[in-house]
Formats: sequence, structure tokens, C-alpha cells
Amino acid sequence: MVRRPTLDDRFSFGLWTVGWPGVDPFGLATRPLLDPWEYAGRLAELGAWGITFHDNDVFAFDADEATRDDRVGRLKAATDAAGLVIEMVTTNTFTHPVFKDGGLTSNDRSVRRFGLRKVLRAVDLAARVGATTFVMWGGREGGEYDGSKDVHAAFDRYKEGIDTVAGYIKAQGYDLRIALEPKPNEPRGDIFLPTVGHALALIAELDHGDIVGVNPETGHEQMANLNYTHALGQALWSGKLFHLDLNGQRGLKYDQDLVFGHGDLLSAFFTVDLIENGFPSCPDGPRYTGPRHFDYKPSRTEHLTGVWESAAACMSTYLLLADKVRRFRADPRVQDAMAYAGVMDLATPTLGPGESVADLLTGDDDFDPDAAAERDFGFVRLQQLAVEHLIDRPGADDVS
Repeated sequence: MVRRPTLDDRFSFGLWTVGWPGVDPFGLATRPLLDPWEYAGRLAELGAWGITFHDNDVFAFDADEATRDDRVGRLKAATDAAGLVIEMVTTNTFTHPVFKDGGLTSNDRSVRRFGLRKVLRAVDLAARVGATTFVMWGGREGGEYDGSKDVHAAFDRYKEGIDTVAGYIKAQGYDLRIALEPKPNEPRGDIFLPTVGHALALIAELDHGDIVGVNPETGHEQMANLNYTHALGQALWSGKLFHLDLNGQRGLKYDQDLVFGHGDLLSAFFTVDLIENGFPSCPDGPRYTGPRHFDYKPSRTEHLTGVWESAAACMSTYLLLADKVRRFRADPRVQDAMAYAGVMDLATPTLGPGESVADLLTGDDDFDPDAAAERDFGFVRLQQLAVEHLIDRPGADDVS
């Protein structure tokens, strides 16, 4: 029996997730589009803690100031009444045709200036509704043709744009951090900052990189055939995991945005293991304490009932996996397998205390490469134990 989500779980949903009407490049909407505030109460009833949104999820691209204020006010009133937190806000610089070559890296300077103003106004909006994270996904920043972009200039402009936004946040005294969201492709053929590693490299070059981190998404990393859990781990190690997006993806396809766990379930198991349990060899190491945010899409085959069932499924799957990974880490067999595999030994520095490179070069530790080559690491056994916990092997529930 899966327990009901509570506010302590800090589950949040983007309005563009439950609010997606099922439109895709090949088909029209399969369900009605509700006003944004209509989703708040239902998500709260399901046990959600918070919501997130793009500016144009709430008001139209060309809405006047009075309309924007009215619609944002109605949404904020609805979330307050439902007990929901607006934890993250982002901006849409990808839907309108003006952004067909990007918002911050367009070859057209006037578009870049317009895009930057739009982002800054969205920052003001985020501060107004009490968000603490501002996500920047550059879905149109990139190209299809290598000759169309001066990459050196493009990254100068990308840096300029992000630093301008981060500097503005500091100048205004907003309690906001920026989280860059990588993605390899779609809608552009090649998107700048395709992976977490690329985003971390850009952050290292920023003047205001101290308030800029990453928002890795399951499907985005897996679209590039990369390991999502490793991406989260590197971001944590770098002190830059400011937010995350959970969903399901089945390998090298278009961005599927499936319910969390409905793609690579074993990967989801280890993702939840890292989020809930931290790094095995350093229990006092960095931990992710932010929202468990779902960026998925209810299938086009579902109508409104299916929307709420799919949102509940995201939370239910996470809770099921959270229970399983706690049992996994507590299992003495797993602890023995980790010790046998040397998982904890990796935390021991390769050089000894005070050892110099010269000391390393002059010693050999009586190391026998042939004998070391015969070591059995037992990684398969360790993985099999994870599989057994995942499929709830009979007897596994006896482990406390």
C-alpha cells in the first residue's frame, strides 16, 4: 500500500505538465485547456506541495500589464487558498516565432534585447510570487547548420545574458537562484548547453556564477544516452544542483516526458537512492534538499481524469522507490556487497597524508599488477541486489 503524499515530500508540478492539452507536431489537442488556477486545487488534493510555471502559462505573450497582473493575482490567490507554494518560475523564449533563432543568442541583436527584457520581467514575476528558483531553459539557443553560428560569439552572448540576469537579481535583493536546464536537441537540431557538464563549464566562466546552478531533467540527459544519476551526482559534487526535473524516457527518442519511472525504472531507482540517501561513502556529503519536481506530460490518450491519475502516478512511483531504496541501503547483504566491491574505499585519497609526487614515484607499494588483475569486484551481485529490491523479491520485506 503506497502512503499518501504529504507536504514534507515537497512534490511539485509545472503548470505546463498537467496543463498540456495534448497538442503535438502531428495532432491537435485531445483535452480542454483549463485556466491555470483551476489546476491548483486539484494538485493540492492529490498531495502536491508546490507548482511552477512559465510566464506564458499564466498570461498570453502579448497580454497587457493589467491582464498580466490580474491573471497572476488570481493564480497566487488560488495557490494560497490551496496551501501550495510557487517554488519556481521560468520564462518562455521558445514558442513565439520571434525566438526561432534563440532569445539570448539570436543572430539578431534586437531579438536578444527583447528576449533579455522578457527574462528580466519574468524574474520580477518570480520574486513577486515568492519563488526561490528561476530556471532558464534555452530551447531555441542553438542551430541546425554549423555555418549559421559563430560559437565564440554565441557563448559570449549567452554569458552576457545570464550574467545580466544574475546581476539584476543581486541588485534587486531578490531571494532567487538561477538554474540552467540542459537539453541536447529538440526543438533545435543542436541546443547550446546540451548536458549538465556543458552547463557547469559555462557557469564556471560567469561573473555571477555563485547564484547560478543547474536543473537536470531525466529525459534530457537520457536523450543524449547519458546517465542521469551521474549527472545529478556531479552537480551535487560541484555544489550546483539547485533544482531537478523528474520524468520518464526510453532512450534515444524524442523528449517523451513520461510519468516518472515509466521509462528506465532501474535508473529511476538509483536516482531516488541518491536523492534520498546521498552518496554511500560520504553520508555527511552534499545532499539535495530541494523540491521533487515533475516535468512530465500526461499522454494524449488520457482525458482530464487521466491527467490527475498520471500526476498521482508520478508521486506514487517516487514514494514506492523511496521506500525500496531505504530498504536497499539498510540490507546487510547490500552493505557486504558494497564492501566487497570497494565502494567505500573510493573515498580514500590516492595519495597518503603528506605524500608528495616524488614519494609516489619512488615507491611501488609492492604492487603486483597480475595479482590485482585477478580481483573480483562483485558489481553484478550488487546490481542484482538492487534488482531484487526493485521487484520486491519475496523475503526482501523482512529486511529492516
